[in-house]
Amino acid sequence: MTITEYPQDRIAAQPIGYWTREAANLAIGAIRTALAEEDLTQPHWWTLNHIAATPGAWTRTTLTAKLSPYDDQNTDFDAMYTDLATRGWLTEPDGTLTLTPEGEAGRLRAHARNAKVHTRMRDGIDDEAYASTINVLRRLVANLGGEADLP
Repeated sequence: MTITEYPQDRIAAQPIGYWTREAANLAIGAIRTALAEEDLTQPHWWTLNHIAATPGAWTRTTLTAKLSPYDDQNTDFDAMYTDLATRGWLTEPDGTLTLTPEGEAGRLRAHARNAKVHTRMRDGIDDEAYASTINVLRRLVANLGGEADLP
């Protein structure tokens, strides 16, 4: 996709709030649409990834505490864990959350769908420009008193 070129001074005068909100809304919407194709929400996705990354490390309580600050959907985390267990994607042998082979397969399918969104989103943007953009946003966050460390 081509976009109209503008002089730097005109771009520099643009409202950052508008562009960051527009980018965030479109990126989150595209990711949520891709996940919905697997009948998953973002909290499902976060859960699957956290459990896969550190098997045996999470209980319902600890993972809910970790993920709740990022949730903007008023997720009932216990119902979500139960949903994943009912699908056969998650077990809790000894109280820790564990992915089943079916859960890992579902996570990998969702990952492939999300990867397509990320590829589309980054079309025409090399790693240097992307990293520079993230660092500018991190600086804006820090300047406004927020947490600029990577999540």
